[in-house]
Amino acid sequence: MEETKTEVGVQGQGTPVKPAPRPQEGQPREERAQGQQKQHSGDRGERSQGQQERRGDGQSSERPQGLKSDGQRGDRPQARTDVRPEGAQPQGARPERSGAQGAKPEGARPQGQGGQGAGMRPVTASRGGVKISFLGGVGEIGKNMYTLEYGNEIIVLDAGLGFASDEMPGIDKVVQDITYLVQNKNKVKAYVITHGHLDHIGAIPHVLKHAPAPVYASRMTLALIENQLREHPGIKAKAVAVKARSVVQIGSFSVEFVHVNHNIPGSFALSVTTPVGVVFFTGDFKVDYTPVDEHPIDLARIGEIGRKGVALLLGESTNVERKGHTMSEKQVGENLDKIFVENKDKRLFVSTFSSNVHRVQQLFYLAEKHNRKIAFAGRSMISTTDTAIKIGEMNTKPNQIVDINSVTNYKPGEVLIVLTGSQGEPRSALVRMSTGDFNKIQIGATDTVILSSAPIPGNEANVNDVINNLIKCGATVVYEALAEAHASGHAYENEMKLMLALVKPHFFVPVHGEYKHLKKHAIIAEQLGVQKRNILVPDLGDCYELGVNTLKHVGCVPSGAVLIDGASTGSLDSTVLRDRQTMAEEGMCVIGIGFDSKTGEMTSGPEVMTKGLLYSDELIDLVSEARDIIASCVKNCGLNLAKDDVGEIRNHIRREVQNFFFKNVKRRPMVITMLQSNG
Repeated sequence: MEETKTEVGVQGQGTPVKPAPRPQEGQPREERAQGQQKQHSGDRGERSQGQQERRGDGQSSERPQGLKSDGQRGDRPQARTDVRPEGAQPQGARPERSGAQGAKPEGARPQGQGGQGAGMRPVTASRGGVKISFLGGVGEIGKNMYTLEYGNEIIVLDAGLGFASDEMPGIDKVVQDITYLVQNKNKVKAYVITHGHLDHIGAIPHVLKHAPAPVYASRMTLALIENQLREHPGIKAKAVAVKARSVVQIGSFSVEFVHVNHNIPGSFALSVTTPVGVVFFTGDFKVDYTPVDEHPIDLARIGEIGRKGVALLLGESTNVERKGHTMSEKQVGENLDKIFVENKDKRLFVSTFSSNVHRVQQLFYLAEKHNRKIAFAGRSMISTTDTAIKIGEMNTKPNQIVDINSVTNYKPGEVLIVLTGSQGEPRSALVRMSTGDFNKIQIGATDTVILSSAPIPGNEANVNDVINNLIKCGATVVYEALAEAHASGHAYENEMKLMLALVKPHFFVPVHGEYKHLKKHAIIAEQLGVQKRNILVPDLGDCYELGVNTLKHVGCVPSGAVLIDGASTGSLDSTVLRDRQTMAEEGMCVIGIGFDSKTGEMTSGPEVMTKGLLYSDELIDLVSEARDIIASCVKNCGLNLAKDDVGEIRNHIRREVQNFFFKNVKRRPMVITMLQSNG
């Protein structure tokens, strides 16, 4: 993979912002803020283009290739630096119950207000409060999107996609209903992205098309967004590359990016200073004291923010049901090293998520240590790895990578193949290899396949099928039940407790999870000292207003799911989806009838063809009987094919045919009737 300059989709905005300086002890608050402003103003001309700076999360401040600066800077705001809401308790003291006026108990909902527009009442928030809307990522896994709104300004936190379920045949991906953003697109000032996983950036092309605004993210995240926008050449957006502890001013919001551990570089939590207090958003995180990039989560900065005062914490809840602490990514590397030693004479395959950049980096290290060439299979794996190498987030040795077509030129113990398919995706490289449908490689007894990931809930059956097929091919398969070859990138219970203890929020709202996850996270927050009346569990579409010492439900915004099918979009209740589900589950029956255009009498047919409905041994008899039923229906329905409404005639035929097949085979197929006039 050769490094090339990429100039696709995203245009750069802003000089990479410089971390705000520490205030000097004893300096008055107002003078400190002004001093920071002056220092930033003096910094703007000091760096030459391309100059490299070390950053807290191990990245350089240099923007990805293809991003251009328009001179914007990210100064720390001149607003007050003590961010505890007025009237809040002193540092270290728990808030009194009187500080949560207007808050409703966690889990409670006003009667008649459904999350997806059912019983929706208009949002009514005062100019003095900050509205928080939940367009995705609550009550579900994926599709993360939250908005902060003050006056005529909206910033959007993450814009991810969801993945189609088995009940969505032919659907490529699922994104949020962004009606609210479209209706208020002139208010949307920025998309602030925590990291580069698809459930946080996958909807970016969709939202930029309908509500364009600048994108703020790490270099790695922006590079992955550029990859997406290659498939949408008409969409352009400004981008600002940020680094850890950078602060950017976006209207009334001051956003600080705080380094956290995840399984992809450039992952941030967000500390957003608003006119009514600080909103701290964890993003996806874990606490890893020995990460691959040697930059642990910035617990010191998180603690500092917590000591100053945090009005609201939005905390991820994905792994809240898992006790203890996540395993370090370096421990996974050590476990994989043992597997490499045990299989030194075998050809090795490792399947993992393409976005798990730290895992792939460790595989490069192991391949070098054990004198193996490394090859990649799977479009997303190749694209993400290539991107990470280009921007310096992944280190490789010269000539270490070989083409997948040349792996047969090496002995089994001399090659490592990294590929997609750990979730049993139907057309992924690993699945095709397991079924003998990958013409470049055949799996056999000299192969060991390592599944370096855990099955996503709902994918267990697909993953088990892949494992069984690989074993049938003669391969040795190492998966989670046999070896610790995977570590989650999401915090376990103890890490969530640590986050709550450091941030010490006045209010708490759990996000990033199904309802059971949110509810359990709420219970943990209460155990850690957050008052129950200050904890709210949101539904999709909920809108809260954060004020000085208040957090209350103020209505709902349009929300739900939009289905992406190629270049088309639709809703969950669309006719197209219902028709696909009917054809998949019930089958299809096509009927052809010719009739005289003057008399209306049937001149040919009825011809009957079925698909996915009947087995061959029952086909002839039932189709013959169906013809008689249709002919009788046309003759006795009291309607004339030449004079009456053909739609009504089709409905008569459809009902008769569906009733006939349900009586005989317990299926109600989709019925398509074609009427052709003659003469």
